Amino acid sequence: MEAELVPAAIPGQIEMQEPLSKLTFLHALVAGGVAGFVVDIVLFPIDTVKTRLQSELGFWRAGGFRGIYKGIAPAAAGSAPTAALFFCAYECGKQLLSNASNTKDSPYVHMAAASAAEVLACLIRVPVEIAKQRSQTLLGHKQHQTAVQILLRAYRTEGLRRGIYRGFGSTIMREIPFSLIQFPLWEYLKRQWTPMTGYGSTPLTVALCGAVAGGISAALTTPLDVVKTRIMLADRESATRRRNIPSILHGIYMERGLSGLFAGVVPRVLWITLGGAFFFGFYDLTTRLLGKANTDN
Repeated sequence: MEAELVPAAIPGQIEMQEPLSKLTFLHALVAGGVAGFVVDIVLFPIDTVKTRLQSELGFWRAGGFRGIYKGIAPAAAGSAPTAALFFCAYECGKQLLSNASNTKDSPYVHMAAASAAEVLACLIRVPVEIAKQRSQTLLGHKQHQTAVQILLRAYRTEGLRRGIYRGFGSTIMREIPFSLIQFPLWEYLKRQWTPMTGYGSTPLTVALCGAVAGGISAALTTPLDVVKTRIMLADRESATRRRNIPSILHGIYMERGLSGLFAGVVPRVLWITLGGAFFFGFYDLTTRLLGKANTDN
């Protein structure tokens, strides 16, 4: 959602954003939660296929098309708070940085705000991903473990950092480059929509901009997503577990070439393109509805 602006008193003067109000913060919280939940539930099967393609076990050994909804419980539980935390941090960061730098619609502000928001969101996202992906590849299903049991076992055997938050660094290394591409591109496409088409911004146009930005970002960052998946799914004594990100990338390339580095790229791009449309579209729609309800009251 574009921030509300104070009209400039002098032509050409840089417009400054008002401080984020409690109401705007609440709108970001609710809209982000709704958008995240819708995306993760509707597109979950595509995410499962992508995860199994990236698994060291291979697609069929990891489950193939069986149990396509395995892991949906932790995804459903974590999607709303993760997305809500992200958008609250993003909107706050965007306005604070815009005011501090005396700029408006700067791509550097969008990059910085999105990167900071991703780090915060990963505090929830990483444990959810651990439980979800181990269920998706049937690692937890074979032992009839629930999401809570998977996380408890990870904590008891490997602790907090190496168990529940295993892959935190690789997730950050995936999410930050993704956000550095996606959010400035999304903001730019939104700003250019009306000048280029002559039509005003609607939830549908915001969704289209989100789909384009998400698809491009997803394709370019697929190798980092493969590394993240490998680390999260690795056995405790696995060599993958002890290697760093560059060496894992090199190992995947030596083993499978570029096709290994871009394993799951088609479902990932499809998932995030559709997810971007749903996510940003529902975020914009929910924000507009909340704003209209507040105006009517």
